[in-house]
Amino acid sequence: MSSTTSPRPYLNPYLAGTLLGIVLFLAFFITGSGLGASGGLNRLLVFFQDSFWPEHIDQVPYLLKMAGGDSNPLDSWIVFLTVGTIFGGFLSGWLGRRLKFETNKGPQLGTGMRWVLAFIGGGLMGYGARLARGCTSGQALSGGAVLSVGSWAFMFAVFAGAYAFAYFLRKTWN
Repeated sequence: MSSTTSPRPYLNPYLAGTLLGIVLFLAFFITGSGLGASGGLNRLLVFFQDSFWPEHIDQVPYLLKMAGGDSNPLDSWIVFLTVGTIFGGFLSGWLGRRLKFETNKGPQLGTGMRWVLAFIGGGLMGYGARLARGCTSGQALSGGAVLSVGSWAFMFAVFAGAYAFAYFLRKTWN
């Protein structure tokens, strides 16, 4: 690889953390809410579900609050935050010359199995985020910033669960 196509260095982690803290403060200040992603993804899914199966939306009170009647599930700031996060991540990768298609995996694990495990893990995290009424970013960043005991307990449980589960999957990475 030539020097013109090599990736740019990452941002200093202390500077990145400070900038994230400023963004979190501005989110609370401007919107009255913190940061998170599962709410925006949930609303995007409800939008598509309402387009194809509106009769299901009308039977589930949780979904009816977002998409019932004349309500548009996309009419929320969290949707714009989620779309902006995806676009911003893509833009950052492009500007940092880090865009490429690759599958990170251990030498003992095939690419197909890595994708299967990734989708299972993503599904479990998505279900857990809805069950916990927030994703790890919302719980850890926003809840932790306001010293919510439940958010701190959630994060300790996430780390403990991840370390315990990693013990059983370690051979797929070694």
